[in-house]
This record gives sequence, structure tokens and C-alpha cells, in this order.
Amino acid sequence: MTLDRIDWVTRNCRLLGATARTFAETQPFAGMTIGTGIHLEPKTAALLETLSVGGARVVATGNLNSSQLETIDYLAGRGMEIIGAPTGDSQEHGRYLDEIVARQPDLLLDNGGDLFARVADAPYASLLGGTEETTSGRARLVPLRSAIARPVLVINDSPIKQFAENRHAVGQSIFESYLRFSNRMTNGRRVTVFGYGACGRGVAACFRNAQSIVSVVDTDPVVTLEAHLDGYVTPLREDAIKSADVIVTVTGAADVITAANMPLFKDGVSLINGGHFPWEVDAKGLAGHPAVQATDRFDDLDIATHHLADGRSIHVFADGHMANLAGPRPLGNSIESMDLGFTLQARCLELVARGGVGADACVVPVPPDINAQVATDYLVLNR
Repeated sequence: MTLDRIDWVTRNCRLLGATARTFAETQPFAGMTIGTGIHLEPKTAALLETLSVGGARVVATGNLNSSQLETIDYLAGRGMEIIGAPTGDSQEHGRYLDEIVARQPDLLLDNGGDLFARVADAPYASLLGGTEETTSGRARLVPLRSAIARPVLVINDSPIKQFAENRHAVGQSIFESYLRFSNRMTNGRRVTVFGYGACGRGVAACFRNAQSIVSVVDTDPVVTLEAHLDGYVTPLREDAIKSADVIVTVTGAADVITAANMPLFKDGVSLINGGHFPWEVDAKGLAGHPAVQATDRFDDLDIATHHLADGRSIHVFADGHMANLAGPRPLGNSIESMDLGFTLQARCLELVARGGVGADACVVPVPPDINAQVATDYLVLNR
């Protein structure tokens, strides 16, 4: 019997599988609709199936440039309502998100703050609350707390998410993405990592372990000091760009690398974004710079190479979209890390569905007892 990647992922998400068996008995989401805008790939399929088994009607759309058709077909075949198709068009994506909110789900599983930001503009009474996955989403939603006025638990603020997914898995998968896109060696390469949060720590460590010469740039001097004491080069921003063979952005901020940096780039530099939104590397601005004389697109690799008037070339991976879910055979983060993170999602949604947190818990971290439960359950399954 031939099985596909979704089967492989589902079988290896052991913690979600155990949670699904519990939910099948307890039915925490019976009669409820859960709306989500999330990367539709095999590991999220395991999460959404777990919620469905728990009684939820799931209405989902993807994120920009990361949805995979096999996952959409799989979920639709299991009775879930999937809105829209894979897209890299932000306006089209926005319309899909509007359709999710128009269904007025009882719970929202947000990924980047797109759904709750819409709720802040047009609240509806039946919303119980939900979860937010990312650092980018938390930053976006904190100023909207009073308008949302519902419990929103931030998965990214769990220590489990920070070390298991952000540090270990994002670091590993962005490093893997560089190899997958480029098929080039890392030994002796000068790599500049923008951002030294948990994701940046992981990216920097993976490249250093692969014998790269790694520099770190962060806007926070205390964090920069930490990187320095961790043994990384911490040059000024301009010098870090000038010296880099590879630049990786993992900040959550917009316009980290833009056309204004064009004079600084080393010939042959590769630009990679590991952040949630495709705005850290301004791919469109780079492509439109007056110095660009021609562009080669290696479509099977998802690389754009811009040739400049002075003879330099720069390589932009995946048009600035999150590299670990773009390009040839995108796999995303490791199964085990997402098994942990998505079980946090499921348990937090269960808590909100049962009325276990009030509106004052709006954009707050995962409760400690859920962290402890998920950690204990994972260890029991993996001893």
C-alpha cells in the first residue's frame, strides 16, 4: 500500500493523536465552528482533524504562498470547509480571510493576527475567543485588546513553543531551506542573521554548526550583547550586510532588507526570509531598483537572480516569503516540534471553549498548567 506525506505526518504526530482520542470522548467543541487562517500543509491537517474529531465544524483558509493543494484536498475530503486556493496575492488572500470572519466562528485559531484584527474592526457577539500562533500576530493584536475584548491565548509565548519550534525547528528548517533552494555548501560562508530572538538563535546556531561564519544584527543592544557573548560576530548593520554571502531575516518586522541596501550587497548574496509575513525582505522593491538590468527566474528553485549594472548579482529566495514553506518540496518545521505546538493550540482552544478564561486574558501567554500538561504528555509518549 502506498501512503502519502500526510499519512506519514499524522502517524508521527503522536501527541496530537492522543489528544484526538481524548477529544473524541469529551467533545469540547460540539456545536461550535472554529475559523482559521493558517499554513495549510500536512502538519496543520493533523491539527484541524484533531479539532474536528472534538466536534468542531472547521472553516479554514491558508496563509500567503504556503498552502499546499494536497492538504486542501485532504481536509475538504474530510468534511471541512476550505475557502480559496493557494495564493501569493495579498488582496485575494484578504478576501478569503473576510469570508472566514463572515461565517462568525465561535472560536478563531489565528496565525499572524489577520482574523482578530478584522474582529477588532467588526466584532460579533457569538465569538468566544481563541488563539494566536505568532510573534508577529501578538505585536499586531496587543494594541487592539480593548476592541477584541475576548480571551486570546498566544501560543508563541509558551516556553515550549519558544524552544521546541522557534529555536530548534525554525533554525533547522531555515538552514535546510538554504540547502534545498541553493544546493550550495555552507562551509566558510559568511552568514548574517537579522534578529536574535528564539528563531534567530536557532538559525545562527545551525549555520555555525555547519561551519559558517555567522554575524548577528539585532536592534536591542542587550540582545546584541547576548549574541556577542554567545560567540557570534556582532558588527554594525551596514558592515554586516556588506560582508554577507547569505542574509537571513527572522525579526517579525517589516522592511528589514530593502532596495536602499542595494549598494551594500556583496556580489552573489542570497536573501532569505524566515519570518511569518513576506515583508521582511522587500522583494518587489529590490526587483524594481533602477540598478537592476535583468532578472533570471529559476522557477523550479523559486529563486530570482537580479543582475545589476555594476556586474553584481543578488539572489532572492521565494520572493521574500517564508522560506521553509516555499520553494521545491517545502516541508516546514519538524513534525515533533509542530506536534507540541499544535497540541498547545488544541488545549488552549479547549480551555476557551469551556469558558476557562475570561476576557481579561486577551493576548496573554499560554497558562502554565497547559504547558505542564503538554510537556508531561509528550515525555510519557517519548520515553
